[in-house]
Amino acid sequence: MSKRDYYEVLGVSRDVDGKELKKAYRKLAMKYHPDRNPDDKDADEKFKEATEAYEILGDEQKRAAYDQYGHAGVDPNAAGGGFGGGGANFSDIFGDVFGDIFGGGGRGGSRGGPQRGSDLRYTMELSLEEAVRGVEKKIRVPTLVSCETCDGSGAKPGTSPKTCTTCQGSGQIRMQQGFFAVQQTCPSCRGQGTIIEDPCTSCHGRGVKEETKTLSVKIPAGVDTGDRIRLSGEGEAGAMGGPAGDLYVQVAVKEHHLFQRDGRNLYCEVPISIVDAALGGEMEIPTLDGRVKLRIPEETQSGKMFRLRGKGVAPVRGGAPGDLMCRVQVETPVKLNNDQKELLRQFQASLKGEKHSPNTKSWFDGVKKFFEDI
Repeated sequence: MSKRDYYEVLGVSRDVDGKELKKAYRKLAMKYHPDRNPDDKDADEKFKEATEAYEILGDEQKRAAYDQYGHAGVDPNAAGGGFGGGGANFSDIFGDVFGDIFGGGGRGGSRGGPQRGSDLRYTMELSLEEAVRGVEKKIRVPTLVSCETCDGSGAKPGTSPKTCTTCQGSGQIRMQQGFFAVQQTCPSCRGQGTIIEDPCTSCHGRGVKEETKTLSVKIPAGVDTGDRIRLSGEGEAGAMGGPAGDLYVQVAVKEHHLFQRDGRNLYCEVPISIVDAALGGEMEIPTLDGRVKLRIPEETQSGKMFRLRGKGVAPVRGGAPGDLMCRVQVETPVKLNNDQKELLRQFQASLKGEKHSPNTKSWFDGVKKFFEDI
């Protein structure tokens, strides 16, 4: 076999790291593999040459010896540890490099035996009041439960599953073509590692049955959209007698016609008349705990925010309740009769020459400056 420089064989620099070294070998191995070039002896030699180079450079001790002494440092006749002398072979090396593609090179464990059931998710819609105060609700969940007849084994009572003779209970079989070693699911037992020769008549060998069960779910006060409640063991039944999964109840709070929630605070918009805004007044405000009085000071502007402390939401994880934030919106009167319109004209005339609009002057000053800057 050629004794070209191993770095030159793989087309890498002498300071190449392990990741790039493996990448270079993978590329050459795929290109020159004998299975891809069955009638090309030159490709076969290049494949062996690349594999020899990677076997040396991919091992830290051998690479150090090669860097210091060259081929003599890894000659099996001289040191007993060169190519072919350390217990490695083409299949081991190739499996290491391509194991992530072909299922781990035969290192996988057994897939047979009891397996935990899948987790389930149930989306529960709640009103804002239910989410804030807490509630207990019953839900119906379609799921797979362990078969009582066979106790989840899938085999007829009095019998038991047999170890698969094809994979010897591993659930996997290894197929090798040339230097390719491919691991795949056993076709006989479908990865279970066992075969049921006499299946249960109730579940037909599945070990589980489809049912719809009713559960009572306690929703704690203060939950919000995105919160989850875990019901241990209420998911799908496990296979071959394995433990059941869990059920996660996902909370989704519906929109409210008055309030919007942001964490522990609630927000609402309160319409007020132009008279109440100008002269001040008092009005009733709804909260989740009942009605409260809100005092509107005179000369209130539209958009002003009022805070009602402690009228928000107590967080589910503890802490003081938030606040209710009320934003007032001054309404323009509509459907006025002629007398009312005349009164407004008289009122408008009475305002001329006096500063009764706090934002008007600053707004017009800003407009004037804007056009001057253009």
